[in-house]
Amino acid sequence: MGAKIKGGDLGEDSLESEINIIPLVDIMLVLLIIFMIAAPMMYDTVDINLPQAQAQQSDASEESVILAIQKDRKLFIGRQEISFEELSMRIRAIFENRDRKEIYIRADEEVSHGFVIQVMARIQQAGISRMAFETDPSRQ
Repeated sequence: MGAKIKGGDLGEDSLESEINIIPLVDIMLVLLIIFMIAAPMMYDTVDINLPQAQAQQSDASEESVILAIQKDRKLFIGRQEISFEELSMRIRAIFENRDRKEIYIRADEEVSHGFVIQVMARIQQAGISRMAFETDPSRQ
């Protein structure tokens, strides 16, 4: 564990040190487990109950733009809340230098149909015509 004193060939006392790495390995394993548990929770940061549907899996990837609409009509792009008034301007800025002009909408099932249509109109005003809705196929 620490240092040992042992006699040398010439009868001199020498200090031999060794590093115990077992506590370090224990801490690293605990941190790994914590990150493995916490990583999936970081994806769904906006509280939304998606409507159920029997649909194909979307091809949304990490760099896809996802617009979340909560039941109280709050809008989020990623984790950042935006107002309805600035929606068109923000989407136009996000897609300015992108080749793939497609947005995924994650609307809570309790949001009114009319409000979702208004949001879609704002997205079209920003020049984005490809929109896809995310649903929850696991809830049936």
